[in-house]
Amino acid sequence: MAEYDLTWKLGPFLDRHLVFPLMEFLSVKGVSEFCMELVPIADVTLIFQIYDETDLQRAKLELLSSTNMVDFAMDIHTSLYPDQPATTELPDRRSRVVSELKRLQTETEPIFKIFSDNEVQKQLQASRDHRTLMQFLVDNYDFRPEMLDTLYSFAKFQYECGNYSGAADYLYLHRGLVPGSDKNFLNGLWGKLASEILTQHWENALEDLNRLKEFIEANLTTSPLQALQQRTWLIHWSLFVFFNHPKGRELIIEMFLYQQPYLNALQTMCPHVLRYLATAVVINKNSRRAAMKDLVRVIQQESYTYKDPITEFLAHLYVDFDFDAAQEKLQQCAAVLENDFFLVACQNDFIENARLMIFELFCRIHQCISINMLAEKLNMTPKDAERWIVNLIRQAKLDAKIDSQQGHVVMGTQAVSPYQQLIEKTKTLSFRTQMLSINVEKKATARYSEGPSWAVSS
Repeated sequence: MAEYDLTWKLGPFLDRHLVFPLMEFLSVKGVSEFCMELVPIADVTLIFQIYDETDLQRAKLELLSSTNMVDFAMDIHTSLYPDQPATTELPDRRSRVVSELKRLQTETEPIFKIFSDNEVQKQLQASRDHRTLMQFLVDNYDFRPEMLDTLYSFAKFQYECGNYSGAADYLYLHRGLVPGSDKNFLNGLWGKLASEILTQHWENALEDLNRLKEFIEANLTTSPLQALQQRTWLIHWSLFVFFNHPKGRELIIEMFLYQQPYLNALQTMCPHVLRYLATAVVINKNSRRAAMKDLVRVIQQESYTYKDPITEFLAHLYVDFDFDAAQEKLQQCAAVLENDFFLVACQNDFIENARLMIFELFCRIHQCISINMLAEKLNMTPKDAERWIVNLIRQAKLDAKIDSQQGHVVMGTQAVSPYQQLIEKTKTLSFRTQMLSINVEKKATARYSEGPSWAVSS
């Protein structure tokens, strides 16, 4: 399934540290197809066969070249070239990293001594104003403003060393002490989000994601192009959060489909993210009916720039009403989901809900359905199909009866009340109006300035 792998499309919008989990996933999958590709990942371009293990290891080594994880790089070098001793470059770089670490530890020791004080801890927890907290530290603990830059540098250094938990703690302190106009404030938000993702603290990661999104949307000093770039990066980083947080399947639909700036960014810069939006809509039973119409419209609009079995499945089902083609694509969807880092855990939910969608739509058209024909449409045996339908009826998901003698499913009629139709059509009207108002205000007052650089500089 190498032709459907999106690593080479996701990589350019991810920090190099966030690419490592994707490459580890590919290594575990052990896919090997001879297909040379130029793959821009983070801020480097890799050339490797998709996905020969040796080439994946070389790609990891290249990604590590600009980090401080020298021991990891030396281990990979040894596995790649067991008969060749490591070049002097890696041991020399390790010495420089250790030396820099000692220097930063010495410089930050007075800072952490201040923060370990019980009174400072109380102020950190109680204070909501960085000015008040900063003044308290300056007046009582001889804290100097330049210490904040030292703290940020130490946090970034720890991040590059792979100490993501420590980096998250230090960036939390830094964020609480600097104003939004500080030169490192936005970069610190990106770094904090990346650290929480890599330590798999999904509640904290969701909070940081929302905080970063609010800052991007409220920052009137960025140009429209820079804002588009920031939103595109945020879309890609958010995939880690949305497909691991319990509420992520609902939040990804709200952000990608119903927040116009992010929908515009998706359509303009990264239509391949439609795969993840489509999957979220399919597996989210609560909002599927309301969101499917809007999703299918977007899929149609972007079909000339991006398509895969998941988007084609929905197009065949809801645009062409071609059940045979939809069933054929559903088989391919299973393979795509199994080989996608973000979606592998959703495979069973997706297949189950996709079958239910085929069945529901088929039942809208036909009142009496042959179980044998239905089993063929769902890629199931007649016995399994009958058992599946019985389970649906028992769980009150379906208004239908089974005629076992004739081998038929007889559908009941269920009309949607006018009140429910009105609620569905106006559900997102208030939110869309609010977003439109924000966009108009932002365009009227926008000025140019520099965009984020944490991920780029990493």
